[in-house]
Amino acid sequence: MLLDHLFPDDGCEAVAIGVCGQRRGSGRHRLLLQDLFLVPYSACSVRAPDRVTWSTDILIPILQKAAILGMAIVKIHGHRGYDRFSNVDDHSDRSLFPSIHGWFGEDFPHASVVVLDNGRMFGRTIDSDGLFTNLDCINVVGDDLPFWYSTNDGNPVPEFARRISQSFGAGTYERLKRLRIAVVGCSGTGSPVIEQLARNCIGELVLVDPDIVEKKNLNRILNSSMMDAISGEAKVQVAKRSVEKMGLGTTVRAIQSSLFSPSAVEAVGECDIVFGCVDSIDGRHLINKLATFYLLPYFDLGVKLEADGVGGVEQVCGTVHYLQPGGSSLFTRGVYNLEQVRAAGLKRSDPQAYKGLLEEGYIRGIQEDRPAVVQLNSLIASLAVNELLARLHPYRIDPNADYAIHRLSLSHGIYEHETDGEPCQMLLRHSGRGDVNPLLDWPELSLMQDVA
Repeated sequence: MLLDHLFPDDGCEAVAIGVCGQRRGSGRHRLLLQDLFLVPYSACSVRAPDRVTWSTDILIPILQKAAILGMAIVKIHGHRGYDRFSNVDDHSDRSLFPSIHGWFGEDFPHASVVVLDNGRMFGRTIDSDGLFTNLDCINVVGDDLPFWYSTNDGNPVPEFARRISQSFGAGTYERLKRLRIAVVGCSGTGSPVIEQLARNCIGELVLVDPDIVEKKNLNRILNSSMMDAISGEAKVQVAKRSVEKMGLGTTVRAIQSSLFSPSAVEAVGECDIVFGCVDSIDGRHLINKLATFYLLPYFDLGVKLEADGVGGVEQVCGTVHYLQPGGSSLFTRGVYNLEQVRAAGLKRSDPQAYKGLLEEGYIRGIQEDRPAVVQLNSLIASLAVNELLARLHPYRIDPNADYAIHRLSLSHGIYEHETDGEPCQMLLRHSGRGDVNPLLDWPELSLMQDVA
């Protein structure tokens, strides 16, 4: 819609206004496009191939709503082949943005963005004094995952990364080393995901898991040891230690906490991508909601190994879901229902009440741990990481839209993939809202105290 509006057949410039939610991090501030207003061509007094003049009266109702909700404004216009801001743009932005800042009580960033006719974008913030600062990065979450950075470090590809560069191109390696990726759950599927992301030279990993290593985990947590189990080492610390020992440049933030804490939600909200490697239903529901609020591409991993109890195996299968904000959800894909979300939440927050309702038949029980093995976990982890690479550097014969869901069964010899479904109406209205109070409109997150 944006490209069609900005590049009409008459070859003249056009303008759109974006309204953005925000993730106001201490080290990273993200603007999250929630709504888009196309300035009508008829509202422009001048439209030429190199300039556009439009009535700012159209901004007044937009600014009124945005100021009440604490949202940011982004002015967007198109250039055909001219990959920088023009002198006309400089004058226009310095005239417009001080008045935009005047509508808001806080001095948070508003931005001006240029879209090129090949789809690439670049932009800058403009403060209340008219000073420009380049946006570090602009990205779009879709079937493909383009990231456009304001600078290129120009450093040669190091020896340990040459195979990555040869396989996927220097541009993909450049993106990988700048990405901040969250992995929620650092056990069965999480640990091989972390291993593979780090060896693909991801710039930063944010790891979230509240648990410590136990002896029962040792068959499936990479790089864990008996000493870790004996000493009760945190899973996130085992992963952090392993990644740092590689020496490939990936930095790690380890958060020994459930995702059901404000600080963990905020840390994941500052990332570019999230991998969900949890087996709890309420955890998966929370990640899906978080990814919607903060416009994160979400890779969800699931494995199932069902033993028959007498030494045999009935089923060995796994899934990888790729979910986009505004698309279908794990709920609409039938991964769980809301009764299961309620039961899982009660089991976590009030085990005694859960047990009582379970015994009285008022609630359906949540299935206990199934057996899991490293080879199945690693297979699904590899499928998920390759899915990320396919979207950063599209290499398939078929479009990525055909691969929203991967399903495989080793016991039945089945592999299939599916397209995305209809948008999830339950989550659609939350796309790009960013920081709200309570976080994610989840009352529990305003009541709980963070776990260190």
